[in-house]
Amino acid sequence: MSSHENKTRVTILTGTYRIKGYIDLLPGARVTDYMQESREFVAVMDAEIYEAEVAGRQVLMAPFIDVNRNHIQIITLC
Repeated sequence: MSSHENKTRVTILTGTYRIKGYIDLLPGARVTDYMQESREFVAVMDAEIYEAEVAGRQVLMAPFIDVNRNHIQIITLC
């Protein structure tokens, strides 16, 4: 796992997955601004990907994934 001192922990919900990991957002910065400035994909580090349903099983762990922002329904700080 990488250092997370300049990263922000988030949960991202898509239609299919619940993703937990870190984005490159400095503490105190707004997620709304981050999303508006992001391009087609959002980089998520140390990602844990689960099925979207409640208590969905974990399907993948990866040190890095790109999430297409068109598939993001909800993003929240953890």
